[in-house]
Amino acid sequence: MTEQVPPVGPPDLAPQHELVSAERGSTPAASSGRAQAAAGAPVSVGTVSAGAVGPDVAGTADVIVVGAGPAGSSVSYYLAAAGLDVLMLEKTSFPREKVCGDGLTPRAVRALTSMGVPISESDGWLRNRGLRIIGGGGRIELDWPELSSYPGYGLVRTRTDFDQILARHAEKAGARLIEGANVTDPLLDDRTGQITGVKTKDGREFRGRLVVAADGNSSRLSIAMGLHKRDDRPMGVAVRTYYTSPRHNDNYLEAWLDLWDGDALLPGYGWIFGMGDGTSNVGLGLLNTSTGFGEIDYRHLLRRWLRGMPAEWGFTEENRMQPVRGAALPMGFNRTPHYTRGLLLAGDAGGMVNPFNGEGIAYALEAGEIAARVITQALARPTAADRERVLQTYPRQLKDAYGGYYTLGRIFVDLIGKPSIMQFCTKHGVKRPAVMRFTMKLLGNLTEARGGDAVDRLLNAVSKMTPAA
Repeated sequence: MTEQVPPVGPPDLAPQHELVSAERGSTPAASSGRAQAAAGAPVSVGTVSAGAVGPDVAGTADVIVVGAGPAGSSVSYYLAAAGLDVLMLEKTSFPREKVCGDGLTPRAVRALTSMGVPISESDGWLRNRGLRIIGGGGRIELDWPELSSYPGYGLVRTRTDFDQILARHAEKAGARLIEGANVTDPLLDDRTGQITGVKTKDGREFRGRLVVAADGNSSRLSIAMGLHKRDDRPMGVAVRTYYTSPRHNDNYLEAWLDLWDGDALLPGYGWIFGMGDGTSNVGLGLLNTSTGFGEIDYRHLLRRWLRGMPAEWGFTEENRMQPVRGAALPMGFNRTPHYTRGLLLAGDAGGMVNPFNGEGIAYALEAGEIAARVITQALARPTAADRERVLQTYPRQLKDAYGGYYTLGRIFVDLIGKPSIMQFCTKHGVKRPAVMRFTMKLLGNLTEARGGDAVDRLLNAVSKMTPAA
């Protein structure tokens, strides 16, 4: 197989391998770094490779962030911009592979622009106008809604370098990054049980006043702290690969609702997202509300679905650029509480994927910002009791932001898990533009925060009235 070549990235991709002790000069976290240096604590700046720090050397920071995906980089960026000393620990090395559809909705675009990430086409990003939905014998193209709250376009970018761009952006704000640091265990205060740092697989220890678990769906750190997945929350699975294809410049994200297992229509969709570089990201996602979930051969289902595509699209084995890879999609707050004993959960570690559409990046970026805001306020308080009072608001702020909407999502996935309901919705919905525009706003969580049209007001009111997940 040929390796996929990601698009040329912006300057954020430039590696930074400097290692500096003591004074941190004029970086945003300089005052924090000088305080550490005065206390004799080791201080470093920039990306540190796995071999640059020996297993007997410990690091300290105001906040330890475990994982440098979208949630980890977001919280690190905002914390560093606020002047805090932040240390990101990433178990792999960039660039790295992640299973993802690579499509970003306007919600994710807004989060990126809020962080100041360069997203122009000259920086290697591909814009899209909206969604093309195919199913039940119908086909419709829907432009992203024109809203003041969100931009009217989406983006496409491979996860091969998307996460790297975000991590480098956090570094530019002053965060420190250590790659090849596989965190396995928390360090706990014997008296209080509070987390005081983390330990890596190779024996290194890193200590901080607070720790953020942004280490993905499996979240070894959360599990080690006794936080396990909830069985009463939805879970999805996604598989995807890349093909060379003439459809690589499509300016719509394409979703196919006709995924059949025998005579049963499955709750999920297949996607075709043009990458603009000669390839298309092709995959499918399914929910665990189907009766056969866990027994379906997803890779075989993907091949069977693609056999029905026009030959000229090129979705054949000889055009496949990468192996078919799969990943779990933790939805609807499937791991809680989101704060306990000095540990905050963000992104997939806290099960923050949207149950309606399987989108995780936007919510990881937003949760990172919320967590950073809470942490910044907490660490400015003079006493432990004051800090704890602020930190306890983090789960409440997440529930205020997403709780009712995620509860609606749980109801939605239960309903479409019934093949007859899924078939009815597909058959009678896709051919009705008004219904599909409503559905796009609902599934994409794209409404005006205040005011808006009748659909916006209805969806916002229902979300607020629904008990939080």
